[in-house]
Amino acid sequence: MKEKAGMMTTDSMFKHPEEHQTKKKLKSWVCDHCKGKGHIRSYCFKLHGESKYFQQKPYQKGWNPKSINTGLIAHTSFRASSKEDWYFDSGCSRHMSGVENYLEDVKPYVTSYVTFGDGAKGKIVRIGNLIKHGLPRLDDVLRVKGLTANLISISQLCDLGLQVNFTKPECQISDEKGEVLMRGTRSKDNCYLWVSQEESFISSCLLSKEEEIKLWHQRLGHLHLKGIKKAITSEAIRGLPDLKIVEGSICGECQIGKQTRMSHPRLEHQATSKVLELLHMDLMVPMQVESTGGKRYVLVVVDDFSRFTWVNFIREKSNTFDVFKELCTQLQREKGYAIVRIRSDHGTEFETAKFDEYCSDEGIKHEFSSPITPQQNGVVERKNMTLQEFAKVMLHAKHLPYRFWAEAMNTTCHIHNRVTLRSGTTTTLYEFWKGRKPTVKYFHVFGSKCYILSDRDYRRKMDSKSDAGIFLGYSTNNRAYRVFNSKTETVMVSINVVIDDVPKERVPDVDADVETPVQETNAPTQVNESEPEKDENEDTGQDQMSTTKGPSIRIQMNHPQRNALFLLKR
Repeated sequence: MKEKAGMMTTDSMFKHPEEHQTKKKLKSWVCDHCKGKGHIRSYCFKLHGESKYFQQKPYQKGWNPKSINTGLIAHTSFRASSKEDWYFDSGCSRHMSGVENYLEDVKPYVTSYVTFGDGAKGKIVRIGNLIKHGLPRLDDVLRVKGLTANLISISQLCDLGLQVNFTKPECQISDEKGEVLMRGTRSKDNCYLWVSQEESFISSCLLSKEEEIKLWHQRLGHLHLKGIKKAITSEAIRGLPDLKIVEGSICGECQIGKQTRMSHPRLEHQATSKVLELLHMDLMVPMQVESTGGKRYVLVVVDDFSRFTWVNFIREKSNTFDVFKELCTQLQREKGYAIVRIRSDHGTEFETAKFDEYCSDEGIKHEFSSPITPQQNGVVERKNMTLQEFAKVMLHAKHLPYRFWAEAMNTTCHIHNRVTLRSGTTTTLYEFWKGRKPTVKYFHVFGSKCYILSDRDYRRKMDSKSDAGIFLGYSTNNRAYRVFNSKTETVMVSINVVIDDVPKERVPDVDADVETPVQETNAPTQVNESEPEKDENEDTGQDQMSTTKGPSIRIQMNHPQRNALFLLKR
């Protein structure tokens, strides 16, 4: 008697009515009636017709694939199986285990071995019942020596009157009343693995798939679904069911504790195809000090296609619309076509009735970024940061007061429009806007000392022809320099300016802290040193002021006293 762990299938073969004839003789036969080969006159189909055997099962000539699998293997798993894992096997005739400690009420078994579908044999040592906690409750389980996997026979379960239902994600074993007694989940290697009732909470709670995933998500300390999915795929955790997790479901508790800002990936392609199609604008926060012209706000406007930038300095925030309207008129007249769109944040200076009315009349679409989301208006926001940083560098490099911040920012914008290359191209912003290459021959160091020709005031014969000043940048209205006149303390525009970019530092020949030695002579001059007399009318209650010693004076010793204009007294 042998217990089969798999089923064998055989292929039917066609046999000729004359089984005693060999193939060699069949090939040599020739029919006298039809002159055909392979048969004789007594078996000629054309003369006698087809026999009943061929009428019922006509012979069809064709190609049949050769059968490779001659049997079904009871259990095939490509991963290392644990001794506690139990698999449902439809090709196994009896429950089998390789661990004797699991069985109770152990008895000897008559059959000496079991045969698997591949021909391998396993020796049966004992037979017993499986009632250990944490394992499926099974009766008549065979203890097979050398078996590495624990197998649950589907046919033995059916003999007990149980119903076995296999689906794509799992299998269920239920009784006549429909109560689920056992459950198995489909593993990665397409085998159905038994799950204990404690782990299989679905059988007791009848939860849906979404609720099952949510419960395991909570059990694992609100671990993100991507991590749970990775653990299930790699089978790195025992006892975790094969959940079909679809990323994208929302957990309210996780959002309360983990929610972050949305990412804003950078655009890979250019969104505009010509200038003035989209203008980005933003108003900087007020500066800590007023500029030399009494301004505190800066309106920055950037063209999206060329990234050419304009800066306008404003005294009050309410003047934003007037400055923007003048700039729009200037740009549209310069290029000959209208502005299509503008984009800004939700600042109160942009959300006004004047802005809405002007955009409606001119056919301009006003786009807004999301509240408290400067990333959506990132073009002008990054430009603001660039202008501020470079302006601070130029101010601190020359130790200039903060009231020159507007001049430094205007110079920074002038320089960057001419030297910055558009991202992804080898063309400057100036060439995109003007259509010609810029020149930097007239550039000078911001904050350098300069000399301004005094051509605006009446000069006498011996008056100086120039005034000292500070170079503050370039004029936007004409080809001239903006300078600060140190004599008049005003900012002026002039072309007659000489700028000293690299001033020579004057090093004193003698340090002030070192005392100059006095040359000794044969006839030293006597100097009367006397303290000033105290005024008799001075109040006695006042404290006497201490006299401070003045700087040392070098006296020429070779001149007689009669030629001296005065005598020093202390």
